[in-house]
Amino acid sequence: MATVADPIIESWYKDVENNLIFKVVAFDDKDDTIEVQYVDGDIGEYDRESWYNSTFDYIEAPEDWSAPYDDLEIDDMGYSDTDTHLNPEQEDMDLGEMLDKTS
Repeated sequence: MATVADPIIESWYKDVENNLIFKVVAFDDKDDTIEVQYVDGDIGEYDRESWYNSTFDYIEAPEDWSAPYDDLEIDDMGYSDTDTHLNPEQEDMDLGEMLDKTS
């Protein structure tokens, strides 16, 4: 059974035959490939012929899809958010004080 699921960036799929869950993360037009990221964080790719000859089906995003990224720090993501729009009275607050104010 060949897939009828077109690859859509940020959509999740299941390879029914191999029991793999992944999402499409990019298209490489130069190589005519579809780049995917598996639920365990590994990266892979399929050429278009392989994609349409496989047993892929659309699925909802898994509940634990972010598990491989749980140990990432903000600096590991390639950017850091330096929020400069703080209320002046909140600038010197620690996280505990901030949570107390919001609850």
